[in-house]
Amino acid sequence: MSNLLIIGAGGVSRVATFKAAMNDHIFKKIVLASRTKSKCDAIAKDIKERLGVEIETYEIDAMDVDATAKLISDTKSDIVLNVALPYQDLAIMDACLKAGAHYVDTANYEHPDEAKFEYKEQWAKHEDFKKAGLMALLGSGFDPGVTNVFTAFAAQELLDEIEYLDILDCNAGDHGYPFATNFNPEINIREITQKGKYYENGKWKEIDPMSVKFKWNYPKVGEYPSYLLYHEELESLTKNFPSIKRARFFMTFSDNYLWHLNALQNVGMTSIEPIKIAEGCEISPMEFLKKVLPDPASLGPRTKGQTHIGVVATGYKNGVKKRYYIYNICDHQCAFREVGAQCVSYTTGVPAMIGCLMIATKTWFEAGVKNMEEFPARPFLYQLNKQGLPWFIEELPTEGLPIDN
Repeated sequence: MSNLLIIGAGGVSRVATFKAAMNDHIFKKIVLASRTKSKCDAIAKDIKERLGVEIETYEIDAMDVDATAKLISDTKSDIVLNVALPYQDLAIMDACLKAGAHYVDTANYEHPDEAKFEYKEQWAKHEDFKKAGLMALLGSGFDPGVTNVFTAFAAQELLDEIEYLDILDCNAGDHGYPFATNFNPEINIREITQKGKYYENGKWKEIDPMSVKFKWNYPKVGEYPSYLLYHEELESLTKNFPSIKRARFFMTFSDNYLWHLNALQNVGMTSIEPIKIAEGCEISPMEFLKKVLPDPASLGPRTKGQTHIGVVATGYKNGVKKRYYIYNICDHQCAFREVGAQCVSYTTGVPAMIGCLMIATKTWFEAGVKNMEEFPARPFLYQLNKQGLPWFIEELPTEGLPIDN
């Protein structure tokens, strides 16, 4: 059994904490901390009432390495799950090294002053974690996370080598608002408005934002236009599976969402650069936008429909060309009834807890900084079914699909 410290108190934290409490035979003590303790208290109260499991709560500034390390030590936490902001990844990793705890996150480090996210600075801590006998598991969400494990499964059991990889993310949910983001608005909008990027023949190629799309029929969800974006798991997957000739990531957006986003861009509301609004007073338009948009954690009660996320892996098996589609479908209202959150939080929070469980049980363990695809896929996929995110496999035609264009 392990003691688990969860840092962050948004929708993903809510799901991960609920799921950890449902696995209290693995997690002896669960601690929840964030800058706003009242948010932790609300989650803890709900878990106590619904599951009868006690959650300890604390206030913490995760950028304060010494304070975070002290909290880890004081609570005797063996594993730290970081579901705070990606800007805080490095500080929390340093706190884990200082206090002697394993580390898990769901998104790679993002520079606070740039619309740029990459694994480089986290990977640079590999030797420090290895020398300390500690493990840091990066990107244990859905995408990244489960998509990495789906890819690993395809490489380990379905194909001799993966040549072409496409990751498809569809949120067919409807929350009823004219415009809202399903997770942190700043992170969500940065992903969409930066240049698209994909990997092909050993090189990264850039395209204008949202300039490449195709329609894909998502089983049991429907046909939606899917737009090429850059997403972080492509960086580690192309590194760890060098046979890949091309890797891309696609996400769906409604026309209504894109219309509102374009309007916000046209008036400068998606900028992270501070602007002067009065003498001695500056504000980032993006920070203001975050304040006026609906809180993503509040969308659960009103969001209906499903999410559908998967990977299409193409390659050869015993000399025969094969293509497999591995995916999950999650229902927003089913997720809300179980843990009080919508699917975007659920599909991230459940794998985050499973990543901690993999370390706690030593099912996955190797000292150093690791990505999800570096371990056997089956144990994680078994837990994915068990913990509420069943997955499916379909064999697809190898030619003639929209994804080939």
